[in-house]
Amino acid sequence: HTLSLESEAFVLLLRTADALLREFEGVLKNSGLSQTQYNVLRILRGAGPAGLACRDIGNRMITRDPDITRLLDRLVARWLVSRSRERRDRRVVTSRITAQASRLLKQLDEPVSSLHQWQFRHIPTRWLRLLLSLLAQARERDGARPE
Repeated sequence: HTLSLESEAFVLLLRTADALLREFEGVLKNSGLSQTQYNVLRILRGAGPAGLACRDIGNRMITRDPDITRLLDRLVARWLVSRSRERRDRRVVTSRITAQASRLLKQLDEPVSSLHQWQFRHIPTRWLRLLLSLLAQARERDGARPE
């Protein structure tokens, strides 16, 4: 049974993502962070002092995590995230990156950037731009998925 071109593309994307993520997790290993935890901290760093509600963090995640609250609990326990209830709406809990987490991310910035440059070093810039465009197109589909 031969795979359709679309099925082959799907499988190759998953295999490529897995290979790239394993190398990325190697860079994160000494920090004690998973790639999901790193992603949350990166999102919160980008949010600045205002922080974000749990729902907003979830919407910005690279990979969906059904239990953002428990993920945040682990980061709070490590003093990497702080949480507070909003005065305007007590139902909303805002998470913010701590100074300790900011320092940790700053230490990881160069090794992560170097890894990504190394991972894609053999692909010309114009092809990387094309890859970005193709990946964006793969996510942007018209209409509902057929049943």
